[in-house]
Amino acid sequence: MGQPDIGRAVTNQQGARGAGSGEPPAGPSVVGQVLAGAGRVPAGAGQAAAGAGQAPADAGEAPAGRRLPPGQQVRPDWLVQHYGPVPRFRPETWDFRVTGVTESGAEHCWDWAGICALPRRAVTADLHCVTKCTIPDIPWEGIAATELLRLAPPAGPVTHVMVWADYGYSANVRIADFAADTTLLATAVAGEPLLPEHGFPMRLVVPHLYGWKSVKWVRAVEYLTEDRRGFWEERGYHSSADPWHEERFSYQETSKACAPRRP
Repeated sequence: MGQPDIGRAVTNQQGARGAGSGEPPAGPSVVGQVLAGAGRVPAGAGQAAAGAGQAPADAGEAPAGRRLPPGQQVRPDWLVQHYGPVPRFRPETWDFRVTGVTESGAEHCWDWAGICALPRRAVTADLHCVTKCTIPDIPWEGIAATELLRLAPPAGPVTHVMVWADYGYSANVRIADFAADTTLLATAVAGEPLLPEHGFPMRLVVPHLYGWKSVKWVRAVEYLTEDRRGFWEERGYHSSADPWHEERFSYQETSKACAPRRP
């Protein structure tokens, strides 16, 4: 699996949960108060943390024993960053699709009740933002990407996925990264539904890549037989986004094979 930090990603398989109301908490929850920072950035600063810059003044060095990717500093709150408005969730019309080069050749589709009925996994992991901030120990819960690959298997030649969100946002991810044990389609944090600004009802979480690959408001996964650049990748960001090698910008890319890499 990918390695965001030695000992920093913890998985725990859980049973299926029944479909709920599909609504996030009506006000700031405990997890919202703990994890959702008050900071905001203007629209256009980057969905799931794109836009490189300096670490904020309140960021700190890693505590003893914690390993961080090069250039990262721990941030105590959870800065909200995304491109465009927060989409409104309509459970009666919402769906999630797996398209592209599937093993069966058919498209797979789930409604919200179907998503809520799938087995859950817990993963506690750091989130590494390309802006050089790391939010530590986020207790994600959701559907393992490996479960999605089991239910909707890709055809043999598939090498990448394109992850699609509302309003046409996208990010390309190597199939090996998508299939990592810690990759989730997250629906909750610390036992509570995601807040809308953090991706409710569902977001991708790929802890061992920079945060812009962890697409919020995810609506589809498309299987690809060759790499294709997503929204920020078309605008100068790195196709692979490995924080342990500081793969921030496209000018750093080489012709080397895109195998998963570890520090």
